Amino acid sequence: MAINSVFELAARAMNAQMVRINTVASNLANADAVSGDAQNAYRPIRPVFETVYQNSVRKDGLASVKVDQIVTLDRAPERVHAPDRPMADADGYIYRAAVSPEEEMVEMMDASRQYQNTLEVVSTIRTLMARTMSMGQ
Repeated sequence: MAINSVFELAARAMNAQMVRINTVASNLANADAVSGDAQNAYRPIRPVFETVYQNSVRKDGLASVKVDQIVTLDRAPERVHAPDRPMADADGYIYRAAVSPEEEMVEMMDASRQYQNTLEVVSTIRTLMARTMSMGQ
């Protein structure tokens, strides 16, 4: 996988952060989901990033990122006694998704900042390229 330009590096980084933001959105959307058994309760997901180097010997120092996989976190759902709920099991319990909205908000803010930082790099590069072109006139 060749990395041809700074713009390609930035695009890969921004794509990885968008996947991260999408997983956070999925987790937040399912934060209040309930199930009648622990096995079917929603569990939060996270992307796993992998470094992609320009070449196998890493001699030029160029590296980018890609999403290797999206994993389900191994967290036990919260068991809540609610015998009046239609989804309750035989003992009267429901199982809430093991999602922490606070943790997800921190994750979203970090991903958003990473995305913005990369966008700022692209903007700066475009400005520098335009200035360089105008110097020759």
